[in-house]
Amino acid sequence: MQKLLSGNAFVFGKNVDTDQIYPGRFVEFTDVEDVAKYAMFGADPAFTCKVKKGDFIVAGTNFGCGSSREHAAITIKAVGVGAIIAESFARIFYRNAINLGIPLIVCPNISQLIQTGDSLSLDLHSGEIRLEKSLIATAEPMSEYVLNILESGGIKPLIKQQLATGNRA
Repeated sequence: MQKLLSGNAFVFGKNVDTDQIYPGRFVEFTDVEDVAKYAMFGADPAFTCKVKKGDFIVAGTNFGCGSSREHAAITIKAVGVGAIIAESFARIFYRNAINLGIPLIVCPNISQLIQTGDSLSLDLHSGEIRLEKSLIATAEPMSEYVLNILESGGIKPLIKQQLATGNRA
């Protein structure tokens, strides 16, 4: 995973739950291509027509609350979202997304600093968030362990890599 990410912002509010991210009525789909068609469908049915690979979701507090099903994180990864920047995340969603290799960035008040369509850059190591090259916020830094998971593409690829090399650190 690259250190510096760039893309356009799609801003959502507070308490975006897993049914807004991936409505339960689509849970029968198992192919990643099918799951990707319904990303953020409960909050914005046209999201998948507008989002491009590497774009960001920006949200208020408690993003990903609701059920624990992984479909919510899978659909966001499948549609190509580069990272989610929110004021806070629901605990289970946070782990599901990190385990799949999706960067989740915690940044207080970010939803009030960004508008949908803004062009952002995000430095995963420093946490710096830039709007049109101007620093607007510094997010909480991610731990080396989480960065390692992200750089490996998720927890499963990391574990496979560790088992193959004998490195279990």
